Amino acid sequence: MPIRRLPPLNALRSFEAAARLGSFIKAAEELFVTPSAVSHQVKSLEDFLGLKLFHREKRQVHITIAGEKYLVAVQHALDELDSATRRLMSAPNTSSVTFEAPPAFLNRWLMPKIKDFQTRHPEVELRLSAAIGTSRVDFDHNDLDMAVFFGEKAPDGVTSYLVHRSHIVPVCSPRMLDDHEAISSMHDLINWPLIHVSSRKDEWPKMMQQAGVSMTGLEKGLSFSSTQLALGAALEGLGVALSDRGLVARELQYDQLIIPVDLELITGKAFYLIYPDDLQLTYGMRVFRDWLLEVMGLANPTGE
Repeated sequence: MPIRRLPPLNALRSFEAAARLGSFIKAAEELFVTPSAVSHQVKSLEDFLGLKLFHREKRQVHITIAGEKYLVAVQHALDELDSATRRLMSAPNTSSVTFEAPPAFLNRWLMPKIKDFQTRHPEVELRLSAAIGTSRVDFDHNDLDMAVFFGEKAPDGVTSYLVHRSHIVPVCSPRMLDDHEAISSMHDLINWPLIHVSSRKDEWPKMMQQAGVSMTGLEKGLSFSSTQLALGAALEGLGVALSDRGLVARELQYDQLIIPVDLELITGKAFYLIYPDDLQLTYGMRVFRDWLLEVMGLANPTGE
């Protein structure tokens, strides 16, 4: 591609203003410079072109025929440059993603994998936050691009991808086995401290019911406001918690937690990646969505 022969931008601006206003003085006022500065810029442009753009008569200037022809092209070029600059400055950062997820999903599943995303897409800035509550995701009143929602189904009015169905298992610290008798069934857990999450108190009764065990409501236990706190208590040996198997994969791998009874409860709830139906995905959003679905084993997603 040949090297472009382009005059200085300031010379073009001075020429355009002087030609449009018919005066070096008025052009100087518009550009906040002196008339002599406008005259100097126009003279430098004429020298660059090897053509006269203005006839100078005492304190008046008149544009030449060559100047009139050049003015059309210069105005068009400046208009295009101005329009492109405004679009770019007003557009959102296409390489950033504001993302929200339940604390347990964010801390226990996503955080250990973020390094892989950063390695693949160092140009994308992730802005991560933990969801407060699980009832809804408010895209209308929050600066939020995408989210992971946990529930029985994805909300209305969003594009959704089912990324993981929740499979609940009992977990505890292996240290607890040193302080209790051997466990052979769910019935044995009745004598253990059971750790509850306050928003999901029905999970232990459902788990016991599935195993054919009745609960009296008098069992020893602790209750916490979040899965994070409940699992922290389990890691400290304070009791047996219920957790999605995928969220404690690392702790199970390194024997920080164990599954004392191999029984799963399928709650019907799942984690969904969601974003508004009418959202036009930026580059950053698209690559983050594709990465998230890939590492969840959904390289060719079809949605919910």
